[in-house]
Amino acid sequence: MFQRCAYRALLIQTASFLQSRELAVPNLDREAHETRIYAIVNQKGGVGKTTTAINLGTALAAVGRRVLIVDLDPQGNASTGLGVAVRDRATSTYDLVMGLADLDAVMVEAPVPNLFVTPGSVELSGVDIELVGSPDRSHKLKTALDCASGRRFDYILIDCPPALNLLSVNAMVAASAVLVPLQCEFFALEGLSQLLRTIERVKSSLNKKLNIEGIILTMFDKRNNISGQVAEDVRNTLGNIVFNTVIPRNVRLSEAPSHAVPALIYDHGCAGSQAYLQLAGELLRRNMDHEVLA
Repeated sequence: MFQRCAYRALLIQTASFLQSRELAVPNLDREAHETRIYAIVNQKGGVGKTTTAINLGTALAAVGRRVLIVDLDPQGNASTGLGVAVRDRATSTYDLVMGLADLDAVMVEAPVPNLFVTPGSVELSGVDIELVGSPDRSHKLKTALDCASGRRFDYILIDCPPALNLLSVNAMVAASAVLVPLQCEFFALEGLSQLLRTIERVKSSLNKKLNIEGIILTMFDKRNNISGQVAEDVRNTLGNIVFNTVIPRNVRLSEAPSHAVPALIYDHGCAGSQAYLQLAGELLRRNMDHEVLA
């Protein structure tokens, strides 16, 4: 009952939010609409990848988009944060990647209409070794998602592990673009150049269509001068590729996973939830612009 009431409130909040910014959300012709697949990637842990996957996915689902979250992290935190207990994961993303089960057998419904998840599991930690001799090891996830073309999704968000390993490469090969959460702290830029080089290598050799959709500044603390300086430096260096929306450091965002619901359900009015609604609106607007230019 709590989740239904919270979701109803989220729908009202979302409609009001989008209306206030004059952001139309048109009905989609799913037969003609191409699924947008985003790999949410950063080799650093604790930067907000999973939080972004859960709450951006929830926000997109709240405006009628059909969303699949692929939990590619052996820790399975995105699955837990969406209410999928470890004991309920009879099959997982591991089975999908290894070709042991198809998408219909693996995915489960999240506690939000239009939102689905393929659960992560500890077995994913062995994929690098198990596929070491496979000639198509970088394309396993792409093949699995391509085979599911009969089931239409508007967005697929892939929550990557905190490493630039074979799982992350699989995500980028399957993706049309990447989203990079970047923590607004002193060491945030460490490793970013390596990540960008890896993305470029994947693009040049494995997925010519891969692009960077945007950098998402996360864990911004307005009380901290470092956060402001990091945000300014990133914008000056990377320009328009950085989303205007900034995700604040927020207690309710941190609490929500322990209740096994997205922050947007746990407290749709908190600053973190509002930021993810704004990010979803900005992403939708970018996608509309891409479609017009195409």
